[in-house]
Amino acid sequence: MNLGKILSRSACYWPNNQAVIDTRQRLTYAQLEARTNRLASGLFKLGLKQGAHVAILAMNRVELVEAEVAFYKTAMVKVPINARLSPEEIISVLNDSRSEAVITGSKFASALAAYRQALPYLKWVIVLADTGGDIPYAEVLQMGEEVPLSCDPDDDQLAVLHYTSGSSGVLKAAMLTVGNRKALIRKSLASPVRKAGPDDVMAHVGPITHASGMQIMPLLAVGACNLLIERYDDELLLQTIEQERVTRLFLVPAMVNRLVNFTGVERFNLSSLRLVMYGAAPMAPALVQRAIEVFGPILAQGYGAGETCSLVTVLTEEDHLPEDGDVRRLASCGRCYFETDLRVVNEQFEDVRPGEIGEIVVKGPDIMKGYWQAPELTAEVMRDGYYLTGDLATVDELGYVFIVDRKKEMIISGGFNVYPTEVEQVLYSLPQVFEAAVVGVPDPQWGEAIKAVVVLKAGASLDQEQIIEYCGQHLAGFKKPRSVDFIDELPKNPNGKVVRRLVRDGYWKTSDRKI
Repeated sequence: MNLGKILSRSACYWPNNQAVIDTRQRLTYAQLEARTNRLASGLFKLGLKQGAHVAILAMNRVELVEAEVAFYKTAMVKVPINARLSPEEIISVLNDSRSEAVITGSKFASALAAYRQALPYLKWVIVLADTGGDIPYAEVLQMGEEVPLSCDPDDDQLAVLHYTSGSSGVLKAAMLTVGNRKALIRKSLASPVRKAGPDDVMAHVGPITHASGMQIMPLLAVGACNLLIERYDDELLLQTIEQERVTRLFLVPAMVNRLVNFTGVERFNLSSLRLVMYGAAPMAPALVQRAIEVFGPILAQGYGAGETCSLVTVLTEEDHLPEDGDVRRLASCGRCYFETDLRVVNEQFEDVRPGEIGEIVVKGPDIMKGYWQAPELTAEVMRDGYYLTGDLATVDELGYVFIVDRKKEMIISGGFNVYPTEVEQVLYSLPQVFEAAVVGVPDPQWGEAIKAVVVLKAGASLDQEQIIEYCGQHLAGFKKPRSVDFIDELPKNPNGKVVRRLVRDGYWKTSDRKI
């Protein structure tokens, strides 16, 4: 079945429900169905064929949702580009993906004009404005017809090229198939957390070209509303929740941290919220407990990756409220569910025993086909049908997974393995600490010494000795930081995650070795 039919059927059941809104417009399901049909046939009239790669490059807005559905209806391949990438990265993605068209705003259209000679595959710049580019988006809609198309791609056909750098810094594209995207929708409908319905409004805070956008189609499948926020801003989000009666959020821990520490957060009416999902990075239990105080007992965590197309584990709302008061499980990313098989394995690819550290590997219908034009890279991360996540974890007797750290970010100091996340969780339990990153830095005696890089809350005071002493009280001696640097802001990727690699790189610039 064509994925676009999911919207068509929802338009039959909930034609007058709001399907997608931003600050410019609000579309009902009936309107979204009509416009996506017009866009789909309009793209064909431009000369684009089934299987053509078409990029989207803009901040969150309604047209990005229209484009995604239209690509499904035409069996074209979506190439989402994060609008926060640099011009060089954008050019690299367009060329690497062999995109024949790009739907973008006037600012990016003007920038692309200067690079047009360096974009040999690009035929059309479709601009979300009246001028600029090769043709306005509105004109493509006018060219099209509202009659539904009848493309029926196979499940193994490519649907999305999902570019991700992960923790490696190397830009690569996960090939997500039609079958992968169907599995994403099935898993969302089968999730053990509170399910969405026609009366739900989800605020998309992060770029819908990436993790937040994974929920667009599942929400459209059940008649819910996608509310798109162009940029993250603490007060803007709190106001939006109150004014639009938002019921669902997906946040990264850095956003949760900012919201719960926002001065005057108690002034906003957040009673409409029914589910606050967080993920993309571990969150310290102390911050989880503070978030429950602010939002209520509605927190749930999800763990997944671009390569898995959807979440592979969930820590439910109930898991966040242990009856025995034991908060240790708040450090878990939950348990595997539905169709995905998750294992934690050692170097021999054997399941580790409870409490032992191994690598998370996952297998199922939601796992990518491989990396685009990178068979060697694909071979490095696939084994016996399992995707090797590179995440180190333990698993307990009940199947709860506890992520320890990224395999490549583990610190080896004096022969001991130290996992930055474990130290960071202790740092976050200090009330004065706003953000923290722990990295290994060159050390002639230990090989690597543990460095804490800390951002303090406004008006807070804390010195190096106090932090080291506190960590020593809560960690083994070899795990506590040897030194602490205080900075104003930690580097983050376009999705709001702290990029530990960039913190680490600054300390290794003058070193002959990198580990």
